[in-house]
Amino acid sequence: MPHGDITHIDIPVTDTARASQFYSALFGWQINEIPGFEGYPMWQAPNQISGGGLAPRDDGFTQPRSYVEVDSIDETMAIVTESGGRIVMEKSPISETSWWAIFEDPDGNVVGLYEGVTDTSG
Repeated sequence: MPHGDITHIDIPVTDTARASQFYSALFGWQINEIPGFEGYPMWQAPNQISGGGLAPRDDGFTQPRSYVEVDSIDETMAIVTESGGRIVMEKSPISETSWWAIFEDPDGNVVGLYEGVTDTSG
């Protein structure tokens, strides 16, 4: 996906089995745990493009979070701070070829960033 595309949406849940059944029945999402990502079932919409994960809910993660693909998390985070945003989570690895980070915009909205390629073919 190109720079700026929403690539992933995490939904915070307390019971992944219940949430998997709910969203599968509601939207027809295919939901599976992928090797290497146990405890984090990933969903894919019928369009085979949209997707995300059912992530553990905690005090700091209570609302769905979109992730935007960027060419460079480092460059994007520099713009975030220059433009009045705040870094919530520094760049962290997902795999050897992919990274993520989280920022908050000046209005308090929390958005994730994604850079790289993640092989989920298992």
